[in-house]
Amino acid sequence: MQKLKTANLYRSELIPVSGKLVESYNLCLEKLGFKATKLKTFSIDGLGWSPEIAEEKKDLQYLNHGEANPHGIIISPLQKGKPVYVPTHTFDRDMMQFIFKEHGDAINDITRDCAICIDFDQHIDTFFGPLDVLKYDTVSINFHLINNLFHIQEEQLELVEKFNQGNNFVNETIHQELLDSAKKHGDLRHRKLYLKPIEFKTNSFFTKAFGGIYVLRDFISPIVVFQDEEAHKEAIKDTVHDVLIYHISQPELIDKLRDHLIIECNLDEVVKDKRYDRIKKVMLFNELKKTEHSYKDILNDKVLFRRYLNTIDANALKRVTGVEIYLERLERSNAFKIADLVDQGFYFALHQPHSSLDVKQYDLIWRLLVNVSPKDVLFLYWYDKEQFYKSYEAWNESFQDWVIETISNNI
Repeated sequence: MQKLKTANLYRSELIPVSGKLVESYNLCLEKLGFKATKLKTFSIDGLGWSPEIAEEKKDLQYLNHGEANPHGIIISPLQKGKPVYVPTHTFDRDMMQFIFKEHGDAINDITRDCAICIDFDQHIDTFFGPLDVLKYDTVSINFHLINNLFHIQEEQLELVEKFNQGNNFVNETIHQELLDSAKKHGDLRHRKLYLKPIEFKTNSFFTKAFGGIYVLRDFISPIVVFQDEEAHKEAIKDTVHDVLIYHISQPELIDKLRDHLIIECNLDEVVKDKRYDRIKKVMLFNELKKTEHSYKDILNDKVLFRRYLNTIDANALKRVTGVEIYLERLERSNAFKIADLVDQGFYFALHQPHSSLDVKQYDLIWRLLVNVSPKDVLFLYWYDKEQFYKSYEAWNESFQDWVIETISNNI
């Protein structure tokens, strides 16, 4: 991962945490029912998740009480706008942006000397079956301060009110109470210390629950797509919910998404796009075994690319160049079918969200498509970084160099 870090492609926007902030973070962990970290320094993302603590606890989702109960921690206003690197849901970053939009001023004030625990309440105590994710509707976002600062503020205000009553201004006991509170907590009278619970409305989304589930419910009919085979098998036994259920590996899924105007693929236009060239290069890389040149040179140099293209067998050549062969033959006759000439994975990878979708739907459907056929390394990095990092570690070092260069040139 060092090369990715050098290229600022690996969790490059984490916020360093040390000193008193570590103590505040630990108090949040304990308030949320988790064990404190033993680390003296670490880093966090926009949600308050730390890769170092996740490694320490050997739990990537250490801020969750089960799959239905995620939490967050805010210890700095610098978390505003930062990425959420290991989201439980695709809308997690949207929720954090919503929080800072609604309570930005109060967060700036509170985090001067306090930390905020966030409870994302989907009104589901625990999942009993995979289709329980359909219950996701409105998420209630609740806030808790680690040192009950808001209640201490109320106590100070009550003391001030008491001080101003009658002749209490000469009461030394009240004087002392005010002084003791101010010395310990500061003057809290004019600070914004209350964070009203807010509600976030969900629509279509992806969740990591049950091995990964896409819930598409903004379209002709609800569609649920499973990444895990066992969860899919359990879900198809359901007779209660009126939804279409697919496993992500089913070819019928792509047909249904096209029928519902969720995705589209115009091969005549796609072959002119840079995305087609990237995917074609990945297709060739997957076919090459032994090479005299580095993969980076082969994929960047047109002469070398053609040379190695002509070294693979006929079936492999068809997998790499099938789209062009199909389009060429289609000009002469309509008798040819895509499935006869174009590799299925290649064809699926060339699909894109339907032009009628809005921006938020676009991002979710792009993620679904790169999970169906992860052959575009740039879009895999953009839309599913966790899967990208897993794939990256298994790639040849020279191919890694090409991937880093490809992503860096398109950011």
